[in-house]
Amino acid sequence: MSDLRDLYQEVVLDHSKSPRNFRVLPDASADAEGFNPLCGDQVHVYVTLEGDAVKDVAFTGNGCAISKASASMMTQAVKGRSRQETIDLFERFHRLVTGAAQDPDELGKLAVFAGVSEFPVRVKCASLAWHTLKAALEGARAPVTTE
Repeated sequence: MSDLRDLYQEVVLDHSKSPRNFRVLPDASADAEGFNPLCGDQVHVYVTLEGDAVKDVAFTGNGCAISKASASMMTQAVKGRSRQETIDLFERFHRLVTGAAQDPDELGKLAVFAGVSEFPVRVKCASLAWHTLKAALEGARAPVTTE
C-alpha cells in the first residue's frame, strides 16, 4: 500500500508541476467551463473532434494538485478515443474515485487516483475536469459545478 501511495504522490506532483496539454485550443469543436466552489478549482476544457474521434483535447485553469493532475492525465487518456469511448472512460474513472470500481487496474495509469475515494472532498477535485469534458462533448452551455 505504501508503494501505491508513493506512486500516487509522484504522479500527482509530476502532472501538477508539468501538466500535459495545458493550453487553449483555438480551433476547438467544443469547450466547457467547470468550477468547484468548495475549494476554488476552475477548469476550461477544449476538445477538437474529427468525425466522432477526439483529435485533440486541452485544458486551462487553476486548481489544486489533484485537480490539475487529473485534468492532465485525462487529456492524455482520451486523445484518439471516440466520443462514446471517452464517455465510458469518464464513467469508469468516476466509479474509481468514488470507490465503486470493480477493477481499478483496468484504468491503467489512471488507477493511481483510486485512493481519492478515501477523501470525499477530494473526489470533486479529481473529477472536475472529467465532468467538464463530458459537458463539452454533450454540448452543455452552462458551467459545470461540483456542487
